[in-house]
Amino acid sequence: MKRMAVWAFYGVGAIAIAYLALYAYALFTQPDLKPGDPIRIFRKPDAPSYSALSTSLRA
Repeated sequence: MKRMAVWAFYGVGAIAIAYLALYAYALFTQPDLKPGDPIRIFRKPDAPSYSALSTSLRA
């Protein structure tokens, strides 16, 4: 029983270290955003415009 508690303690510690490593990775690799910068959202150029479609279907 004591051995299982030790392994559980090691497991929780490993998960905590992995979480901190992922947090540090996300912190240092995020883009440098400044107020007023445009938001770049990818959209396919040939995608249909659903807002225009919904106005033509109204009776």
